[in-house]
Amino acid sequence: MQPILFYGVPQGCSFGAIVALEWLGQPYRLCRVEMLEQPWDPLFERLNPLYQTPTLLLESGESLSESLAILLHLAARAEGSPLAPRQGSAEFDALNQMLAYLVSDFFAAFSPLWLAYEKAELDESQRALLRSLGAEQVAAGCRYLERLLSERDWLLGERRSLADAYLAGIGRWVDYHQLFDLQREYPHLARHLARLAADPAACFARAIERGETAHSGGFLGHVELQQVRERLEAA
Repeated sequence: MQPILFYGVPQGCSFGAIVALEWLGQPYRLCRVEMLEQPWDPLFERLNPLYQTPTLLLESGESLSESLAILLHLAARAEGSPLAPRQGSAEFDALNQMLAYLVSDFFAAFSPLWLAYEKAELDESQRALLRSLGAEQVAAGCRYLERLLSERDWLLGERRSLADAYLAGIGRWVDYHQLFDLQREYPHLARHLARLAADPAACFARAIERGETAHSGGFLGHVELQQVRERLEAA
């Protein structure tokens, strides 16, 4: 069986891995994880003891977690593709560096905002503090990306990369949290995010998130978690 990507909804960062799979044209299946439904199926612990998405179940039965590791693994599977620079090359180092920034600093900047959103026990003053802190951190990240994109068409230069695929997912969070006027304050970043949102791979990933029927060249359908039990137990 093809690799299976376990993706989280709503607004999961695993969106970027779906975009990457689409861009790379690799055959794959998906398994949907409703992140807000608690508790998660205990079977998922065999895939990811931290109960996080994305997680990629490989043909061998081994699983791979963390967006950075998954995206670099997908790149390695597509050797020769413009999206998969040779390991050790300057292009690979640039991709690794940009992905590391996005999955650490930029991702973490949204953490206070998600806490304010998810923690029902917080009072309004606590929520306001978290929103203020999150907005400050996200703005710093947006300023950095704005400077980069004022000088180039894509995050790494003249050609799209898997870093852009990942940004297609987490970049949505700026508008989702309604932090500021992105078009007015960060026009180059806004332009880039709009182009990513209009990309056929991102349109496909949104349809998948909404639970709509969607087709593509590499996507071979959904599986249920229970369907991979034997594969997990055999690993």
